[in-house]
Amino acid sequence: MVTLNVNGIDCRYGSVKILANVSLEVTPGCFLGILGPNGSGKTTLLKSISRVLKPHGGSILIDKEDIYKLKPKYVAKTMAVVSQHNDVGFNFSAMDVVLMGRNPHLGNFQMENTKDIEIAKNAMKLTNTWKFADRPINELSGGEAQRVIIARALAQEPKILLLDEPMSHLDIINQIELLDLIKKLCQENSLSVIAVIHDLNMASRYCDKLLLLKAGIVSAIGTVEQVITTDNIQNVFGINSIVRKNPLTNSPYIIPLSPKKTSKEKEKNHSIHIICGAGTGTPLLKTLHDEGYNISAGVLNNADTDFETCEILKILSISDPPFSAITDKAHKANLTIIKNTNTVILTAVPFGIGNIKNIETAIEAAKNGTPTYIIEETPVETRDFTNEKIATKLIQQLKKHGAIPVKNQTELLSNLKNQTLKN
Repeated sequence: MVTLNVNGIDCRYGSVKILANVSLEVTPGCFLGILGPNGSGKTTLLKSISRVLKPHGGSILIDKEDIYKLKPKYVAKTMAVVSQHNDVGFNFSAMDVVLMGRNPHLGNFQMENTKDIEIAKNAMKLTNTWKFADRPINELSGGEAQRVIIARALAQEPKILLLDEPMSHLDIINQIELLDLIKKLCQENSLSVIAVIHDLNMASRYCDKLLLLKAGIVSAIGTVEQVITTDNIQNVFGINSIVRKNPLTNSPYIIPLSPKKTSKEKEKNHSIHIICGAGTGTPLLKTLHDEGYNISAGVLNNADTDFETCEILKILSISDPPFSAITDKAHKANLTIIKNTNTVILTAVPFGIGNIKNIETAIEAAKNGTPTYIIEETPVETRDFTNEKIATKLIQQLKKHGAIPVKNQTELLSNLKNQTLKN
């Protein structure tokens, strides 16, 4: 078991600085993912660790020994590398390619013995490539060849494994199988892994730690929860996103949001107030935000998914604390907003006695002649949890005042476009 330390390295190609003051530590059994946009220095960092590109400053240590002062054969026994480009050159069989991973363990002119062949065979079984053992490497698909190269790396029996975009060429099934295998080797064999991964959600699911690079500088490093945040993603990738907790893996997962469109002047001047909650407004908030409408929302509790979406998209919202009924103050603020709104939309939100005032706000808008829409993807009766079905009665009243029921978001958007054209 070994520990890898990267201490403040700087890397250059000629006069161009690619990495500046990058530091990290990988202990036995740790799976570190390196994330960042194209050109941020991810591959350069792996090249420096694997002794392909010597840093101009700083140091890289394996168990406190400078990696550039260690014997190449020792490094090859300790560390295996799977790079982006793995052309073998000659048309060796897949088994011969995997057996190349045993070279650091052989003496000069020594041939592989039974043990070496067994280790190579086991590596191929682990990567589901044993069935290709006798086939020429150049006749395999890109994904099949990639798995053979990973088997070759495992045949080295390394303590540290460096992977540069290991999932390139792999379909989703093989991606999951590969990352499941790597995670298992980390946990059971104390294998240390550093991997460049473009898929943020895969990195979040499998990695123990993440390093986020931006223009060659470490923007964030730490646990998955510390690194995968909306602020970090915005800062490094320049996109808005919603970060949720995966209920099955308990890891964060990212929902990237499209940039806001350059809207027509009519859309810019058309304001829409959305009455929503329990996540029923999030798709609509996102769509109308992207279309360039001026949007507001409320009343929402500040632990609600829709409230979080408003915060991320910087949409004005009226909010109250969770697990409490809508306060008079918030209700009045909601009423004030709809006075200057061109359109009000009520989503298919579940109703209890705590948020019943939101329907009253919609009624007030409809009574004042503001075009008001009710999205009825789900009948109100099935989501009315009030005594005596108060919400159902209020929705019926809302319709009597001219509110327009629509079946879904698609029908709503069609109505909105017609309304905007008329105005």
